Amino acid sequence: MASPSALPDRATVTEGQVKEVAKGGVITYPSVTSCLTVTVRLKGGGLVGAHASLFQVPGELRSDRILAALKDRVGDRSVTGVEVRGAVGAWHPSYFVKAIESYEGAEQPPVPTGQDLDGIARAVSQGLGLPLATVTVEDVPDGDQTVSDRDPSRR
Repeated sequence: MASPSALPDRATVTEGQVKEVAKGGVITYPSVTSCLTVTVRLKGGGLVGAHASLFQVPGELRSDRILAALKDRVGDRSVTGVEVRGAVGAWHPSYFVKAIESYEGAEQPPVPTGQDLDGIARAVSQGLGLPLATVTVEDVPDGDQTVSDRDPSRR
């Protein structure tokens, strides 16, 4: 974790990445289609964001590794909220525990049967070790997502 003065004001977080911005900063998640974004709001300001992809991008984190990396980046700092946004209907909550690419042979990954907002919230809560009440999940249309730490209604 970088010192607050060394953190950028803006970050672009692509599939399989985890990044952080300083208090008042902005995170952009480009081209969110079948993905989910997970943004942690830190007490006192600042954001830590992860872009979870259904399929691993070469050289980046798989879906079953992204929450551990996000939790590591947050460390022991206080969290005021966690926002999960994206293609909720494309995700089964278990993809945060076992990535689609880790299924072998005749073993098939579970298929989502609709928008399991509660299941995804539980998986993220457990993966980050945070209370379920801190996690919100929202299905949003495909495209770029921008999250600002400056929005006072989201604190």
